[in-house]
Amino acid sequence: MSDEPVLPIEPAAEPAPAPDPALQVAATEAVAKAEAAATRRRWINLGEFIAVAGLIIALLGLYLNWADRREETTEKQVASAKAERESARFDVRAVAAPNGAALLLQHDERHAIRDAIVTFPTDLGIGSRDTVADSIERGWFEHALLKATDGGPDARSGRLPVLIVLTYWDGDTPRTTRGIYDIGWKTEKGVPLFGRTLKLESLRLHELGGDQKRLDAVWAAQRPKG
Repeated sequence: MSDEPVLPIEPAAEPAPAPDPALQVAATEAVAKAEAAATRRRWINLGEFIAVAGLIIALLGLYLNWADRREETTEKQVASAKAERESARFDVRAVAAPNGAALLLQHDERHAIRDAIVTFPTDLGIGSRDTVADSIERGWFEHALLKATDGGPDARSGRLPVLIVLTYWDGDTPRTTRGIYDIGWKTEKGVPLFGRTLKLESLRLHELGGDQKRLDAVWAAQRPKG
């Protein structure tokens, strides 16, 4: 008889139970549902992004359309205001009478002259004249100008600044403009015993605006020396 210990005999391992088909089907369906849900969420997120992007594009289009219309409206308003200013504007113009005895103020059908006040330099002692015949008469200042330019040659020319405040019609609306204008003149030797003669030649704008003080300064600067 052997003295070696007798080892216990282990029972044979039982085979692993077969997976339950129902559980496998349920697990597969659960995974499929989870993947489908994840896919739907991705599509929903993509759809939301596309919707938001479309809304932003639509709003941008509306803004650009509004901005274009606003710019177009502004341009039309500016053009209309400019056209209105141009239509209302009146430039004082005059032509010399053939004999040089007067300057005839010009106007058009839309801008009829209502009144014109012509003011002379203080040194001439003339003051102002209100023309109702749309003309600047030589007789208003001939003697004073000849006296102021006496002592020089008989034949000479120069400019006499005057302040003109003119009221005119712009359609049915009265408007006023003012400025200092130069009357172009020349003197010639007259017949014996009558001295020199004065002729008026032109009227040109010297500067817009002005008053008596500014007029006297302009006359002092361009008065002919004896």
